[in-house]
Amino acid sequence: MKIVKKILLLILGFIVIIAIAIFGYGFYLKPTYEGKQQLKNIQQETTVYFDDFGVPHIYANSQKDAMTALGYVHAQDRLWQMELIRRIAPGRLSEIFGSKALKTDTFFAGLGIDENSEKAIAKLDKNSDAYQLALAYVDGINQYMEEGKTPIEFQILGIKKEKFTLKDVHNIFGYMAFSFAMAQKTDPLLTNIRDRLGADYLKDFGLDGSLGTTQLKNFDNKSNKYTEISKSLTSLLENSPVPAFIGSNSWVIAPQKTKNGKVIFANDPHIAFSQPCTWYEAHIVTPDYEMYGYYLAGTPFPLLGHNREYAYGLTMFENDDIDFFQEQNNPKNKNQYKTANGFQDYIKRRKTIKVKDSSDVVFDVRETQHGPIMNDLLDGIKDKNPVAMYWIFTQQNNQMLEAPYLLSHSKNLNDFRIGVSLIAAPGLNIMYGDAKGNIAWNTSGKLYKIDKTINSNFILNGTNGKDDKKEFLDFSKNPHAINPSWNYIYSANNQPEAVDGYLYPGYYLPQDRAKRIVELLEPKNNWTKQDVEKMLNDNTSSITSYITTNLIAALDSKAFSNTENQAISMLKKWKGSNNLKDIAPTIYQKWIYNYLKNTFQDELGEIHFNLLLSTHILKQIIEPQSKNENSVWWDNINTKNKKETRVEILNKSFHQAIVALEKQLGKDVNSWTWNRVHTVEHQHPLGQVAALRSVFNVGPFEVPGSAEVINNTYFNFTDNGEYQVKGGPSTRRVIDFSDIENSTSILPTGQSGNPFSKHYNDQAEMYATGKFRKMKLNKEEIIKTSTKLVFIPMK
Repeated sequence: MKIVKKILLLILGFIVIIAIAIFGYGFYLKPTYEGKQQLKNIQQETTVYFDDFGVPHIYANSQKDAMTALGYVHAQDRLWQMELIRRIAPGRLSEIFGSKALKTDTFFAGLGIDENSEKAIAKLDKNSDAYQLALAYVDGINQYMEEGKTPIEFQILGIKKEKFTLKDVHNIFGYMAFSFAMAQKTDPLLTNIRDRLGADYLKDFGLDGSLGTTQLKNFDNKSNKYTEISKSLTSLLENSPVPAFIGSNSWVIAPQKTKNGKVIFANDPHIAFSQPCTWYEAHIVTPDYEMYGYYLAGTPFPLLGHNREYAYGLTMFENDDIDFFQEQNNPKNKNQYKTANGFQDYIKRRKTIKVKDSSDVVFDVRETQHGPIMNDLLDGIKDKNPVAMYWIFTQQNNQMLEAPYLLSHSKNLNDFRIGVSLIAAPGLNIMYGDAKGNIAWNTSGKLYKIDKTINSNFILNGTNGKDDKKEFLDFSKNPHAINPSWNYIYSANNQPEAVDGYLYPGYYLPQDRAKRIVELLEPKNNWTKQDVEKMLNDNTSSITSYITTNLIAALDSKAFSNTENQAISMLKKWKGSNNLKDIAPTIYQKWIYNYLKNTFQDELGEIHFNLLLSTHILKQIIEPQSKNENSVWWDNINTKNKKETRVEILNKSFHQAIVALEKQLGKDVNSWTWNRVHTVEHQHPLGQVAALRSVFNVGPFEVPGSAEVINNTYFNFTDNGEYQVKGGPSTRRVIDFSDIENSTSILPTGQSGNPFSKHYNDQAEMYATGKFRKMKLNKEEIIKTSTKLVFIPMK
């Protein structure tokens, strides 16, 4: 018995020792939020106060010193995220993840972002403030890499530290720009539908812009050969370890409509969820500069920000800045392709991808006048004729370092618009409000007109010299509104009104959010910060209850079961809300999914149908197509000697939905609450390993909201009826110029990307429940609630 006790004590002691070691290791890896630290290349002592949510407030005697400190503290909290995002554009994920990342690397390496970044950096004015401050930021990152603690992800994956460069910064902006686009997923799919099924099947898709019924107002050959492009690019973006941008809301209310007579600014960019979350907050104060900004990992200037004078933020414009061109090889010379002026030689680039635990992969990328050949970069494109991708970002001069510098260093609205004009791609709605009472909506992007006979929603002809003609427009023709007479501006990724009679082509989102924003803003003239916070968490759709009414009208209720009668009763009372305990959205989403599947999948097949689900176009067509009795899509092509109707499909879909919900959630309709099926888990790349999930992932949480409400929580439809939220508001911000020091915000998880930091997930529950916290500007308040880290010049 004594021996057993001794063995048990030894085992217990061993467990305690291991626990202490793990605890000690985690404690060692924590970020340093207080104390003193020597720093090279700063001129004077610089103080960083980390507030109660880990946001650094950097007080320095020069902007250069502040930027060096910013680079250091940003790397301390987000070095793993910086490393991950800088590797995408040049195709270097395989070095750390192995061959499973090879498809992503092949595509991005061939896309040309890395080469474009090199050219852009070479053109920079080396004496400009933007260049010098960016160098200081990069220097701060590199000092942390040399002297700071190595993130646990580096140790698990065996990543060797390499110095950051300005090219890395530009590459990060390049990946961001590509992730904004929608044409790469949509154009090949629509071309396939047209070529395989015929033009009649596109009538419901509103490719003439007719579905953009809520528009932003200005003021001042038959085959499947193209589908693989859409399939491959959709897969690459959805499986990327770095989140893609998917939408956004913003509105700015003029003094005439606010209770305190000052501008109120709101913004919540919609981005795929990840852990760490997208934005890093930092507040910089120097004698000649102040900005509370939101930074992408590895970038020196904030894309969202505010100070005491002005605020700005962004949403996605959704304009079309990518086109695909069908090229034609020279039958006598495989190194040439056809143009309107004869045959030209392909430009060739040789790329090498290093793969962890395997040999290097070497391949050639061919380029035409339009861009890189997709056949060389994506799997499954069987057609012998090449398809090239034209992208404004790599084809036009893109000043992606100078632009965010100017946005964050503007003295007035005119300065700000100059900064917006420097962005050729991506297309953005960049919102502005200031302490003087000005409000403005500006769009970025090098916009152009094409011949009216050309539809850029399809693969274009690369050989005729007509499809690729573009009339590039002056920035003054970009849609915008400055101090409009209706006293508010907003953006919810909707199509702008025509400029000079021309509707800019794009992949705009449906009117749901836009209509709800106008519905709430228009009648009220005494807005407060608290009102706007509540509005950012609004879960109601103005459209879904209208769609539901039309769907119910098509049902034959004579043979309804008791459960079906209860479900219909719930839907009839529904006002479009998507709160945690609501029942109607659970029924509605299952019905909508079955209706879409029964309507479109027979013609498209499972793969193409799932691709359509991932596009903005499908969101646009639900309302008009579901009530169109004459739509060709109703007929199931798999049934012989029978032509299905709208009524048949909608009835069948409803019955299937109820049966599925009974099987999934039980027969008690009152228990079918939205929180049971609508959840979010913020996933870290290493959290995909089951043993590491609880260490790196944050959640899951039951969350309200839904797709295309203001509290836009994006999910994929699946057969199992579970709506795992993939993305949503990457931050919610409210800046009230009547009380600027008490403006509020929230992040989806936390400020730090270090799993051992208390700020790794300390905002997650607040975010899930719609709460806010202060963005502090008052130095006295900051000092009282913060730890203090002092950077001392290295002697």
